Amino acid sequence: MDINQALPYCITRTELPQLTSPYRGKVREVYELNDSTLGIVVTDRISAFDFIMRQAIPFKGQILNKLAAFSFSKVSDILPNHIIDVPHPNVTIAKKCSPIPIEVVFRAHLTGHAWREYKSGKRTLCGVEMPDGLKEHDPFPEAILTPATKAMEGHDEDISEAEILTRNIVEADLWEQIKDAGFQLFKRGQEVAHQQGLILVDTKYEFGLYEGELTLIDEVHTTDSSRYFYADCFQERQDKGIPQQQLSKEFLREWLMEHQFQGLEGQSLPDLPDEFRIEVYNRYAELYQLLTGEHFQPELITHINEDLEGLFKPYFD
Repeated sequence: MDINQALPYCITRTELPQLTSPYRGKVREVYELNDSTLGIVVTDRISAFDFIMRQAIPFKGQILNKLAAFSFSKVSDILPNHIIDVPHPNVTIAKKCSPIPIEVVFRAHLTGHAWREYKSGKRTLCGVEMPDGLKEHDPFPEAILTPATKAMEGHDEDISEAEILTRNIVEADLWEQIKDAGFQLFKRGQEVAHQQGLILVDTKYEFGLYEGELTLIDEVHTTDSSRYFYADCFQERQDKGIPQQQLSKEFLREWLMEHQFQGLEGQSLPDLPDEFRIEVYNRYAELYQLLTGEHFQPELITHINEDLEGLFKPYFD
């Protein structure tokens, strides 16, 4: 398929008059189908610096939805997840969980946000000490946990474990369960990536409670939630001071910074040119192939609202 032909059909918003308006996140739209079931639509929207770009990425939603389903299956023995069914390239039917308002972020390397903080002179991130003498992308001695508050609007904010407990955002026993599960999930994600010639650099997890049981929700080990480096050339590039080849949204952030945008007051959000949108698609499709071992087969969706009506109807009360 010529990806250019898909540019006008990117899924940026859905509407179902027979249902209450969905919760619209940066990427996902979540419909409450009944008291225990959600219909999650993964759109083609893309965000960076907590801003949604005006232009979407063709088939990005399909890649994320399928990659999340694949990755959930790889960690299902560690923790229950929210998936009930994936009946459509852009749709997941999920258990309705009570979300825990913390993003659980694990970092194995000094990259991205951690590097920007480090470069500014800080040596503590979310209450965790970072050793002196590191350069960008160097591995930490061991993976660190750097949580963030899950903001309904605006920017997520770094938070320490001590603050989470002091502010009673999460009870101590539950937080220990989350930490333990998180480290196991990250280790498994690193193992899966290593088998495919990649390094899982950092990632974020979201959790909820379903009938009182800790449950993995949202997405796992996708391009939107994770950063990957190519393993075979990592050390050589570090030794030579060459930028790492990476599969993540960091290249979008770098593109935006080159165009004088970091989400700061007074800055103007630039438009994404069509050729760059296609480049982003190619990177997402490449990661899908690398992680799953399968070529991504896009499906052109031209009537998403009609599709959703048929998919969701069996779940209506």
